[in-house]
Amino acid sequence: MKQTIFRFIFIFILLGLTTISFGQGEGPRLEPDSLSTIAVCPQKDIFDILTKEKLHAPEIPSRKVRAIILPLVAYSPGTGVQLGAGSSLSWTIGRNPLTNLSAGSVQLLWTTERQLISYVRTNMFFNENKWFLQTDWRWYLLRLPTYGLGTGPADNIPLLPGDQETPACLVSYAGGRFPMKFNWVKIHNILFMEVATSFYAGLGYHLDHYYDIKDDNLNLDSTTQIITPHYAYSTMNGFNTQTYTTSGISVNFSYDSRDNIINAYKGFYINASYLYNFIFLGSNRNGSQLWTEFRTYVGLSKRVPRHVLAFRVFGSFNITGELPYLNLMSNGFDPINSSGRGYTQGRWRGENFAYGEVEYRFPISPCSRIVGGVLFANVTTASNNAMHVPVFGYFKPGCGFGLRIMVGKHDRTNILIDFGLGQLSQGLYLQAQEVF
Repeated sequence: MKQTIFRFIFIFILLGLTTISFGQGEGPRLEPDSLSTIAVCPQKDIFDILTKEKLHAPEIPSRKVRAIILPLVAYSPGTGVQLGAGSSLSWTIGRNPLTNLSAGSVQLLWTTERQLISYVRTNMFFNENKWFLQTDWRWYLLRLPTYGLGTGPADNIPLLPGDQETPACLVSYAGGRFPMKFNWVKIHNILFMEVATSFYAGLGYHLDHYYDIKDDNLNLDSTTQIITPHYAYSTMNGFNTQTYTTSGISVNFSYDSRDNIINAYKGFYINASYLYNFIFLGSNRNGSQLWTEFRTYVGLSKRVPRHVLAFRVFGSFNITGELPYLNLMSNGFDPINSSGRGYTQGRWRGENFAYGEVEYRFPISPCSRIVGGVLFANVTTASNNAMHVPVFGYFKPGCGFGLRIMVGKHDRTNILIDFGLGQLSQGLYLQAQEVF
C-alpha cells in the first residue's frame, strides 16, 4: 500500500516538473504587442468541455452571483461516507471594478455515522473594499471520537482532584479513542473596516453552544470506572459535562493582498483576533483566546501562474480563564475546517494549538489546465496543561497528494480530491474551493 502511494507521489512530482518546463520553454515567437503564452493557452474549466462554449467567455457581470452546485458523495475519517449537496458561490457587490470578489460556500450533508453537517460561510467585500464582512453559521449533529489533549507521548489523563481518602489518580487510555455524540450551534460574525490599503480592523461576535453531549464510554460505577478525557477536563475546570456555551466579543486585525480569495496565485493574508468570552453575554465562564494566522502564495512561473507554493501557519492560544473541552482548537475544526489532512477530525486537541502547512500546486493538463495536482505536508502541535505537555514540545506530521479539477475559471474554483497520510492514520477528502 505504502509503495503504491509513494509511486503516486513520484508521478505527481514528475508531472509538476514537466509542466513547469512547458510553461517556461521558449515556445513560438510572439511580437511584443501580440498575445502572451497565457492567451495562447487560456485557462479553461470543465464546463468548456461539457458545453463547448467559446474560449473567451465574458467575465462575471457586476451583481451576478456565480453558483456551482454539486451533489456530494465523499468520505473522510471520522464522518464516514457523506451524502448531500454543496455550493461554491462568488459575486461582486456594486459596480466599482476596484471591489474585490466576494465568496461563500453552503453545504448540507448526512453521513453514514448518522451526522448532520450544515453550514453557510461568506466573505463579502463592499464598495471599493471599504467594509468587509465575515460570517460563519453552522449547525452540526456530530458523532466523533475524542483522543485526549496534547500531541505528547503521554497516554494518561488526570482524573478529578482527590481528597485525603481518595487521592487523585490517572487513567491510561493508550492513545485510544472515546466515541462522543454532541450537537453544536455556531454563529460567528466579524465586520471589518479598511483603515489603509489592504489593512482592516474589525469587531466580531462569537457564539458557540454545545448541547446533548454524551460520552459513550463514560462509566462512573465505582467498580468498573471508565473516565473519558472530556469528562475529566470538564469536571476539573468546572464545566457541565452535558452542555456549555461560549459567547464573546472579538477585536480583529487583518491584512489581505491576495489576488483572489478563493484560489490565490500571489499575495499575503495575515489575521490576528483576540476573543473574550463574557458570562453576562451567556458564557459559562469568562476567558479569552488569541488566534493568529499567516498565509502566503509564491508563484513559480510567470507564464503558467498555477505553479504555486502556498504556505499557511496558524495558532490558537488560551490566554486567560478556561475554555470548554469541545471549544479547544483541534485539527479539522479551524475556521475553514481544512487542517490536519491525514488525521481524523479532532484527533489532536489542546489548550494551545499550532499548525503549519505547505502545498505545491501545479497544472497537469498541458494547455487547458483544467486538471491540476497538489503535493502537501503539514505538522500539528498541541498542549496538555494538566500533564505538562507544552505546545511546540511534540509534533505530529502529515503529508499527501491530490487532484484539482477547475469548475469555475473566472473565479478559479476547483473541486478538490486529496489523500492524506499521518502517523498510523490516513484519509480521503473531497471539497470545493482551495484548502487555504
